[in-house]
Amino acid sequence: MMIQDWDRYFSSLIGDELLQVPGLALVVYHEGREVYRFAGGIRRFRPKPLPMAMDSRFRIASVSKMFTVFTLMQLVEEGRLSLDDDVSAYLGFRLRHPDYDDIPVTVRMLASHTSGLRDGKVYSIPPFVSAEAFFQPDSPYWEKGQHFAPSEEVPGQYFTYCNLNYGLLGTVIEAVTGQRFDDYQKRHILKDLDCRGDYVPGNLPQAEFEKLGTIYGKDDEGGSWQGRIDDFEGRQPEKETMALQNPYAETVCQTYKLDGFRPGTNATFFSPQGGLRLSLAEMGQTLEMILHDGAYRGRRILHPSSLREMFRPQWQYDGHNGDTCGKTLLTYGLGEFRVDGSGPARPCEGKDVSLWGHTGQAFGLLSGLFVVPGTKSGFAYVMNGSGLAEEDPRSAGVFSTNYIWEERVLDGLCRFIDGL
Repeated sequence: MMIQDWDRYFSSLIGDELLQVPGLALVVYHEGREVYRFAGGIRRFRPKPLPMAMDSRFRIASVSKMFTVFTLMQLVEEGRLSLDDDVSAYLGFRLRHPDYDDIPVTVRMLASHTSGLRDGKVYSIPPFVSAEAFFQPDSPYWEKGQHFAPSEEVPGQYFTYCNLNYGLLGTVIEAVTGQRFDDYQKRHILKDLDCRGDYVPGNLPQAEFEKLGTIYGKDDEGGSWQGRIDDFEGRQPEKETMALQNPYAETVCQTYKLDGFRPGTNATFFSPQGGLRLSLAEMGQTLEMILHDGAYRGRRILHPSSLREMFRPQWQYDGHNGDTCGKTLLTYGLGEFRVDGSGPARPCEGKDVSLWGHTGQAFGLLSGLFVVPGTKSGFAYVMNGSGLAEEDPRSAGVFSTNYIWEERVLDGLCRFIDGL
């Protein structure tokens, strides 16, 4: 297929139908360099439609987890923490599963989702509440103990994807550095990668805020796109203010001021698991760093051994040792997971293409950043809306366990790479 054929294919995924998306942007790398990019559709409808572009910025959801682990690995390289440290030493309170008091919860266990913790309904709480509130029976965030796994799911052995793990990792980063999670990451990982992203929309430079897109969904079939998050209509929020971000409890999203916030008590407010506002171009820059073994345009961001540890299986499904999210997650590293080219979540129909990386899915957005293991190839993508709820049967893929929108984009991207 010619480039214009690929442009037509990806353009066909954009539109107003339930199985289309309002906007799509993607980039492909081969042999360590960019070989294809595409941007189409709308990044923001109101107050006037603005086109999707490579520098359009979105809340990229769980692709953010990569950046939290990049930050951790820099601190590991500096000798400021170890992956096997007991996180209680940093959190300021003793964290143990009630049924496994003898098993420390480690940094590695949080990053690999084997900690024995669970999200519950709310996993982002106000900035001036200690993260310990999730685990105290007299707290409004206790949720009847739902933040702990059932006793048969042993910490360190059983995998369950849990966003709260990464809120606690952000809190550990704050405790180690003495800085706010968002500020520290901006001054290190993001700055090193020439990324101008932020976790706090009000703190974006004005020019970058102008590029911020809205994430959309539909209230009813045939209806118009409705903003789900970052629907600011061009009006930037006040600096140092932000709303809570709980995708499964959207009514618990009040806005708070950050004046006087004390780092190291509760970084869940910044959503280290999903709250980074990043552009597709910046995701490409990140991909370039990974494909060049931790170096980005002459700068050493991470040692190759750190990336190898991130992309090494820390947990693998053996038939009973985890929740696979509908056979989608069978191998997890540190902020990355493997997609088997012949498995249930295979990204390509008719081609055996395996991947390592991470997807993002929240408030209607779908994103991903992946490399093809053993090669210098990879891709990143972002879609800023979906017209059906994730539990709607029509959102299911045709040949995989992925959502239909992901399936169509992944299939095209993998076929593109396979044809190079």
